[in-house]
Amino acid sequence: MLKKEQEPLIAKEIAQSGAQILFVAITSPIKENFLYQNKEQLANINLIMGVGGSFDVVAGITKRAPDWMQKVGLEWFFRFLQEPRRMWKRYLVGNSKFIWLVLKERFKKSEN
Repeated sequence: MLKKEQEPLIAKEIAQSGAQILFVAITSPIKENFLYQNKEQLANINLIMGVGGSFDVVAGITKRAPDWMQKVGLEWFFRFLQEPRRMWKRYLVGNSKFIWLVLKERFKKSEN
């Protein structure tokens, strides 16, 4: 697990490595926060991509949802069923907060 106090050292080591491509395979929003907090130090890297759990899927560690669930936009629900203890907060709290912010912004704009 990435510890907050380790982040500057990790970013420094990445920057000094000479890497031109960086895939950040840690969970959201940790990866986004890490990249934002260290954007200046990582500025010389040509391509930076947050890939979350994609490597686990490609390696066969994490299963993808059946095709029909992917097609109807329910892959998130399949992931939730696989790891409910880990995913409940992301989907219930995180998504609810996101929907609230979108609606708040939408109605704020229509008032002006």
